[in-house]
Amino acid sequence: MKYHAGIDIGGTFTDLVLMGDDGSVHAQKLLTTPDDFGRGIADGLAAALENVGAGPGDVEVIVHGTTVATNAILEAKGAATGLITTEGFRDVLELRRLRIPEMYSLNWTKPPPLVPRRLRREVREKVGPRGEIRLALEESTVVAACERLAAENVAAVAIAYLHAYANPVHEQRSAEIVRELLGPDVFITCSSDILPEIREYERTSTTVINAYLGPILTGYFDSLQHHLKQIDVTAPVQIMKSDGGVMSVAAATQKPAYIVESGPAAGVIGATIGSLLMFKTLDVSQMGNGAIAGL
Repeated sequence: MKYHAGIDIGGTFTDLVLMGDDGSVHAQKLLTTPDDFGRGIADGLAAALENVGAGPGDVEVIVHGTTVATNAILEAKGAATGLITTEGFRDVLELRRLRIPEMYSLNWTKPPPLVPRRLRREVREKVGPRGEIRLALEESTVVAACERLAAENVAAVAIAYLHAYANPVHEQRSAEIVRELLGPDVFITCSSDILPEIREYERTSTTVINAYLGPILTGYFDSLQHHLKQIDVTAPVQIMKSDGGVMSVAAATQKPAYIVESGPAAGVIGATIGSLLMFKTLDVSQMGNGAIAGL
C-alpha cells in the first residue's frame, strides 16, 4: 500500500500523519529537534512507517507545513541581513505606512526593522515608473555598499530599487556585483524577483523578509533532504505556502517569504476541505510558541 505523508513542524512538537490508499490514517507525534529539524522529521517518519509495516519506498509524496520561518521572524532569529537601495530610500523600512494596530495610541512602539540602519546602504541609480533609466547605475556606489556590508559580516543581502518592477536591470547588475564581492555563500534577493509590484514599502519589506529567512531555510531544507535520504525516502517533498498552495523545496529555498504562514495556512485548507465534506461543526486551530491562529 502507498502512503501520503503530511508533516507539520513547530517550535515544540513535530506532527506526522500517514494516509494510506485505503483511507487509513496513522498519526505520530514527537518533540521537535531545534538543533537539526530534519533529523526529527526523518526519525518520526521512519517510526511511523515501521508502525504500519511499510518501507521508505511506500511513501509517494510528502507535504510539509512549517512555522520555522514564522518563528524566525517573531523571535528575531533570522540571518544578519543588509539592504541595498536607491539613494533617498534608506529609511522606507522605518517610515512604513500609516496603518498601526492602535490608531490613536500615544504609547504604541514600532517594532524594530529587520535590518538596522547601519546595514541599509544607498546607491546612485534611478529607474522611472515605465522602466526608463533616468540615472545609470553607478557601480562604484554598489561596491562601497558591499565593502561596508562585508565588514559587518552579513549572511544575506536584499536589493530593492525604485521602480525595479518595471525594469530590473539595475538590480540584476547589483546582484552580480554583490556575488562577486561577498562570495557564493551570501544569500541574495532582488525585489524584482520576489515581488515585482508597485509600492515601495511592501516590495522592500518583502524583499528584506526573504533575505532575512534565506540562510535559515536553506540550512533547514538541506538538513531535511539529507536526513530523508539517510532513511531511503525519495518521495518528492512539497512545501505548504502561505496562500494554501504548495511549492517545491528548491522554490521554497529561494523564496522563503512565500511560506511565512505555511503552518496556519494548512489549518485553513483543512477547514475548507471539512466544509466540502459537509461537517456540521468543525474547529480548526493552530497554536505554537510564537503565534496562535484559529478558524
